[in-house]
Amino acid sequence: MSSMLSKSQKMIHVILIFYVLPLSFPLKGSHDSFTFWVDVEAPVGPDQKVYVQYLATMFSAFAKKVMVKWSMTQNMSFREQLDAGIRYFDLRISSKPGEPGIEVFFIHGLFGHKVGRSENILKKLKLIIVFLDFNHFYAMDAEHHAYLINMLQEVFGSRLCNDCAVESITLDYLWEKKYQVIVFYHHTSGQGVPVMWPGSKIPAPWANTTEPDKLMQFLDTTLKERNKQGSFHVSQAILTPRVNTVAKGLLWGLRSYLVEKNLPTIMSWVAAQKPGVDGVNIVTSDFVDLTDFASIVIKLNNLLLSDQDQKRR
Repeated sequence: MSSMLSKSQKMIHVILIFYVLPLSFPLKGSHDSFTFWVDVEAPVGPDQKVYVQYLATMFSAFAKKVMVKWSMTQNMSFREQLDAGIRYFDLRISSKPGEPGIEVFFIHGLFGHKVGRSENILKKLKLIIVFLDFNHFYAMDAEHHAYLINMLQEVFGSRLCNDCAVESITLDYLWEKKYQVIVFYHHTSGQGVPVMWPGSKIPAPWANTTEPDKLMQFLDTTLKERNKQGSFHVSQAILTPRVNTVAKGLLWGLRSYLVEKNLPTIMSWVAAQKPGVDGVNIVTSDFVDLTDFASIVIKLNNLLLSDQDQKRR
């Protein structure tokens, strides 16, 4: 593949390849996808430990500035991520305790946009297949879940793919059925709703480390142990800051202190992987604007096509 291809040509090439392959091919995803904006005026989220909420209350202005630097894991908006080829979105949702109503918000330490605010963008998806993985919920009761599930059904309607055997899903199948969105809902409230896929069908093992070597070892191990059938698989190619990490890089932030210097090493691991049922499926990263993920994905899918051609001969 020539390096002179434009971004749009690259994405067309990816789509043409994906069309004939089951969804075991590599997809690129973003970690904590909707943290490109956070509300510094709102309270600290219920996803944080009690001592963090206490410190944020005691040292409000300074604490919020620090939290912004360590809570935001993406710089690109949802629309920009779509344009960059991101197709898997990692979503964490919370209500605002103490506020009336049943509105829910994206969250990662600090509150982000209302989920409802993204409806207009979500409604405009055209010729794009996306995975929406609602995997963490905070301060939500049955009413909040019913509100969110109903909203998703109203926004996407017939474009939502029904829960079915993972092996039957290809882009060819999705386009034939006019499905564009697969929603995973990691809560019992989604049970019995045909278009809410259970979280068990998209495991995403978490390394919980600040060290690239340990992360890559963990990713290798979990790929070897991944289910060969019945589920997708998310490789979280992310480093997770600890309390002492934040203390050392207090004013630097996640991007400058941890991600920028380590992402090239992590992406070299991704580039060295093999695609298919024994290899990488979905890979998530912080700050997806820092690397040309599209080129890496194209190369992996070319390998998968080559393997299939050889098997046919």
